[in-house]
Formats: sequence, structure tokens, C-alpha cells
Amino acid sequence: MHDAPAYEAETDGIVVRVRPSYLAGQSDPDGGRWVWAYQVEIVNLSASPVQLVARRWTITDALGHVEEVRGPGVVGEKPTIQPGDSYSYASGCPLGTASGSMVGGYSMVDDLGRMFEVAIPAFSLDVPGERRVLN
Repeated sequence: MHDAPAYEAETDGIVVRVRPSYLAGQSDPDGGRWVWAYQVEIVNLSASPVQLVARRWTITDALGHVEEVRGPGVVGEKPTIQPGDSYSYASGCPLGTASGSMVGGYSMVDDLGRMFEVAIPAFSLDVPGERRVLN
């Protein structure tokens, strides 16, 4: 998974890096199911601790079907990230087409109680060897 391209965005000193990878072993193209994993790293370059309290994803398949996903935290956690530290997690996404894209945001709270949105960069979900949808 570490050989995959990294997509990166920075908001208010919070850097989000995403590396997607296709999971051929969990996919069933004949059955119309393609599965990707993605590794996310969130780096706090700001001067204060931040807590990730919610997530928002927009998932679009190759046919333009859009799915919105919202929820508390990530992978069952609401991590607090200290200045200079990072938090990483892995998750996955099934699609009904061989390519698509994801983009989103994290709701964060700083140590003063200020809520702000951190961008998750748009990234492409592409089967290796197939036409890329997003670079």
C-alpha cells in the first residue's frame, strides 16, 4: 500500500495524506464489486492540540452515482492529535464500478473549543491498468 500515490491537503496547519490501493482479493468484478483500502495520515503542524470529532465523505463511482457518508470520529475513535504529532488509520470502500473518487472533510475542535473543517483531498480509486478518473 505504501507504493500508492499520496494525495495531500492542508487546512489551518492540519495536513491530511491519503494513499488508496485496490484490493483485488476482496473484489468481484464479475459480480460488480470493486474494493479499495485507503491509509490516512493526519499531521498536526499547528501550535495547539486538535481533536477529530466527525467525518464527512463524498464517494462518486464511474457512473456519477454519489454517496454521502457522515459519522462521528474515524474507525470508532475520536483522536486528539498533539502539535507535531500524527494519527494514522486504514479503512476501505466498495464500489459498483471499476473506478471512482472520494473527497471529504474532518470536523476538528482545537483546545479553545473552536470547531473547524479540515479538507480531505480528493483521491482516485482506480483498478491498476484501467483508465484513471482523477489524478
